[in-house]
Amino acid sequence: MIKKLQNPEKYMKLHFLLAGLACLFFQLSFAQPKPQPFKSGDRVVLAGNSITEAGLYGANIWLYYMTHFPDRKIQVLNAGVGGDVAEQIYKRLDGDILAQKPTVLAVTFGMNDSKYFEYNSPNPDVNSFVKTSRDSYLRIEKKLQELKGVKKIIMASSPYDENVQIPNNNAFKGKWKTMEKIIEFQKKSAIDNQWGYVDFFYPMTEINLREQKKNPAYTACGNDRIHPSSAGHLIMAYIFLKSQGLTNSCIADVNVDYNKGKVIHSVNAKSNNIVKTKNGIRFDYLANSLPFPIDTLPRVWMNPEVQSEALKIIPFNQELNNERLVIRGLPAGRYTLKIDQNQIAGFSAEELAAGINLALLKTTPQYQQSLQVLKLSNQRREIEAKFRNYFWVNYNFLQDKNMLFDHSDAARDTIEKHSPENGWLNGKKGDWQAVRSSGKVLQSQMDALVDEIYRINKPKKHTIEITTAASR
Repeated sequence: MIKKLQNPEKYMKLHFLLAGLACLFFQLSFAQPKPQPFKSGDRVVLAGNSITEAGLYGANIWLYYMTHFPDRKIQVLNAGVGGDVAEQIYKRLDGDILAQKPTVLAVTFGMNDSKYFEYNSPNPDVNSFVKTSRDSYLRIEKKLQELKGVKKIIMASSPYDENVQIPNNNAFKGKWKTMEKIIEFQKKSAIDNQWGYVDFFYPMTEINLREQKKNPAYTACGNDRIHPSSAGHLIMAYIFLKSQGLTNSCIADVNVDYNKGKVIHSVNAKSNNIVKTKNGIRFDYLANSLPFPIDTLPRVWMNPEVQSEALKIIPFNQELNNERLVIRGLPAGRYTLKIDQNQIAGFSAEELAAGINLALLKTTPQYQQSLQVLKLSNQRREIEAKFRNYFWVNYNFLQDKNMLFDHSDAARDTIEKHSPENGWLNGKKGDWQAVRSSGKVLQSQMDALVDEIYRINKPKKHTIEITTAASR
């Protein structure tokens, strides 16, 4: 029996919006200039608001480079400040953003520029919101045009999700359309200036609408409709890396023929010393990349979702995290995969002939190696967060007191005086004090962590053995 839709008009609108977005995304993909992959020595600075300040999508992008290009040493640096609009980003350009000496500068804004509670009024002044944002951006644009020797990327904001069904959280209806108008001039600027352009807005909206057809409570934009969860940040990193043309760039792709006792092909890896044994086959294996490790902890405040939830939504492992191993010609039966004599997993001859993705096996020595890279990356990001709070205090409090970058006791006392009435200031003042007193030490700690990451992220040679399950 076919059930009648309770609200057919809603689903028809959703269908047409999805179709329209898909068509628009297809058209825009040919017009927008693509950002180039980062090269060794790049200092990539991400300027934005609280979504950038969280540090997660940037850390994921960098982690991909750390593991996939272990010899390509780059830095991806956070220049996000919570609550920022375009005007505030402009004011921070010299003292914060450009002070980090980028070779690549990526700028995003729009979530806060498009306002919030104003949509509770009958006639929000959308044109004014957009004009204010555009006028401020034109000042940023002029500054960037004068900035020589730095590649520029404009990033369209992740969307505000008006459609997700969240209990006791009413949407600001119309905000998404306002953001769309802001994105129009951002994209035009990127095209006119031939700067790189990354679109989080339409792809994430398309994902939201697609998944909400199955689960109306789904969103990639967080439980406040604004701030993506850990999974949402992985989706953002996936979109960014995809825009750089890095999809289908494998960790390794090795195809071994058991009957011939030889490697048929080996992409991004060295595979040799093939030995056919009584119960299977053994060979040496050295991939040029490491698998991307999936974080198991939620990293966004008040949001329990973890990274792995994104893997149900996007083809991240298929397109960006594929360590493919094919063993053809094995007699039918069950086999055990061993790496360096350690048992990893069991597979049938059919599964091995079709190909397995070693990156999904968390007990491999190469995955365990990548987890160490993730651990150090998280430690570095936690220190960097102190600097982001330091800059928040400077630009959102001390600047109004004519005390920008003032480290005097008078500045400290002013912060203490006002922190009881300002919850944000109260929560960030400890990090302001830490950077004020030990900024150079904290920077040295981050630099040491980066050096250690690029010391331990080099892939190692392993011995892979496939044996019949009975011979384990």
